[in-house]
Amino acid sequence: MAETKDNHIVEIPVDQEHHHQKNVLCSMTNNMIEAIEDHPLTEISESPGHLLLLKLWQREEELFAKRIAHKETRMDTIKAELFQLSSFFFIFHGFFFTLLFTSWARAQQQAHEGVCHKWWLPSMVSLCTSLVFVGLVQVKVHRYWKVWGQLQRERSDGRAVTRCIQELRMKGASFDLSKEPHCGKRMKSSSVEIKWRPLTWCSRNLLTVSLVCFTGLAFPASKFVLCAL
Repeated sequence: MAETKDNHIVEIPVDQEHHHQKNVLCSMTNNMIEAIEDHPLTEISESPGHLLLLKLWQREEELFAKRIAHKETRMDTIKAELFQLSSFFFIFHGFFFTLLFTSWARAQQQAHEGVCHKWWLPSMVSLCTSLVFVGLVQVKVHRYWKVWGQLQRERSDGRAVTRCIQELRMKGASFDLSKEPHCGKRMKSSSVEIKWRPLTWCSRNLLTVSLVCFTGLAFPASKFVLCAL
């Protein structure tokens, strides 16, 4: 006799599972839509005043970035000009002392003793030329620190605008439209400012001070070369 096998049929509730997945998907979609609608950027896009303020501040932030880049380039240019002026200053003195030693050697060969009495002529030439270089260097140094101060203000104002933009993006429509970016300044007491002002001036004009000292040493060098050697 042939053995009969029982066939077990399992019914899968396809409709119920599909309906459950559909409900889960719809719930997730609704949550995402609600999250997007509640996002501060969505609130800003729906508020003409906040959207306009955001665009204005973003435009202002771009302008600050351009001005900062321009001032940084200008400072680099001034640095290069200062290096050139300083190089020309020392090249001039090198050429000047070479001529001075040559004149002294020629005077020794020809036994001219009167050359010592004219030491002030090359000294005055050296002094006047050095003062011209020192004046040009000081003008460039003053311009450099002026641009540096403007750069610091631009950076501070740019950071203030950036903070306001971030706050606007986080708060959305609840952001106060009357708020304006303020540059925070560090307050200093007058005693501290007076105490550090000479040191600050010396540090900023160190190049000029060095050239002036070198000029003072080079002025009597003509008499030393022509008379003492």
